[in-house]
Amino acid sequence: MSEIKILLLEDDRNLGMLIKEHLEMQGYRTTLRVNGEDGFSAYRNDHFDLCLVDVMMPKKDGFTFAREIRQENQEIPLIFLTAKSLKEDKIQGFNIGCDDYLTKPFSMEELLLRIRAVLKRSIGSQKKESAVTEFEIGSYFFDCRKQTLENKKNKYKLTPKETDLLRLLCLNINQTLKRDTALNEIWGNNSYFSGRSMDVFVSKLRKYLHDDRKIEIMSIHGKGIRLIVN
Repeated sequence: MSEIKILLLEDDRNLGMLIKEHLEMQGYRTTLRVNGEDGFSAYRNDHFDLCLVDVMMPKKDGFTFAREIRQENQEIPLIFLTAKSLKEDKIQGFNIGCDDYLTKPFSMEELLLRIRAVLKRSIGSQKKESAVTEFEIGSYFFDCRKQTLENKKNKYKLTPKETDLLRLLCLNINQTLKRDTALNEIWGNNSYFSGRSMDVFVSKLRKYLHDDRKIEIMSIHGKGIRLIVN
């Protein structure tokens, strides 16, 4: 626990210090920054295991910070902390690649539970190399460890969630992958917002695989999704 390093971005200095104090009491080494630019500089100059990101920040907002982080690191867990509760904002956050979304005001107990859950999923995903990691999907070759999907025409570098979702589909090829199973295993819950996020990732995978007409990712209403290879 003492080795876990957290980057906390919160423009309310009093709230930021309160969160930092609680995190450090739990053994998390925590760096606090009060704007997005300073936060990105801190990220560049150190190693962190998780980022807690306030959406409404001066100089660089949380969404912009997250996009720039995702361009460099697809794997570091991101949790948004925000006063915004609009569905559109939450969907935008998940589409960027955040792992969880906590709306203010929140209890420190809930924050700690969310952090532990996200870290558990992140650490767990790093241990998947012992399982099957390579698949042939029609004319495509999919390498989970390298997070690549390629055929003779194109090579795609996948995000961790794209990799996890395609791997689950491959393990259940020509069978229906239950929606709740995918959501709970990859997103850690089966909430509405996670479901919308998964739909976006399904659409992306369809685009990557569109060159081979023998491949189809079918959505089965009320049940789940199925990777079909004829």
